[in-house]
Amino acid sequence: MFTRNGTDKDAGDLQKCFRDIGFEVHIHNDLSCNKMREVLGEVANEDHSEAACFSCILLSHGDEGLIYGTDAFMAIKDLTTLFRGDRCQSLIGKPKLFFIQACRGSEFDDGIQTDSGSSNDTLEMDANPRYKIPVEADFLYAYSTVPGTLGYYSWRNPGKGSWFVQSLCSVLNEYGKRLDILQILTLVNYKVARNYESQSDDPRFCMKKQVPCVVSMLTKELYFRKSIPPAPQI
Repeated sequence: MFTRNGTDKDAGDLQKCFRDIGFEVHIHNDLSCNKMREVLGEVANEDHSEAACFSCILLSHGDEGLIYGTDAFMAIKDLTTLFRGDRCQSLIGKPKLFFIQACRGSEFDDGIQTDSGSSNDTLEMDANPRYKIPVEADFLYAYSTVPGTLGYYSWRNPGKGSWFVQSLCSVLNEYGKRLDILQILTLVNYKVARNYESQSDDPRFCMKKQVPCVVSMLTKELYFRKSIPPAPQI
């Protein structure tokens, strides 16, 4: 596969950023499709009963619904389904976050010039504390770019890293322990959409824009805050 200049910068910044907000971080580089499936399969089979949340970040080339390994490509769903409620029971009811820095095709976003910058239904559960939840519940997917007819390109600077990851790290560093994950990712969308525009000597690749895409099946708000120990009894 082609070299992804700037991805080491992304990986290093993500490692520091996610450790700072309380994650235990493990990095795996240059994996084949089978190895990606094997590594994440082993993680899904671990006991996560003491964990509050799981996150996986994929940095690679891609296409719509696909992620590339060193040898071929595979469906992203082949990896995420390993953590469904019927396959990874120790993460049932816990947030499972997937951040995907990869192209979703070859389309470019030219941008557009701008002049400026509940339901009343209740759910009764008290009478039955045991209830079923969907196996797809509590997932969140944060893609670096949006889908499209041909899928959109995801931009990366060889020296500074990708627009999406650098914006994500910037927002997490500033707001990671103050805002919930959807507020954080809305700010990431804003930063990528407003602060970046491609520059190239080739007019085909010049002055292009990008906006990330968030797909959430979370069933509760998520804050990256360490638990506060109870006050001592007097």
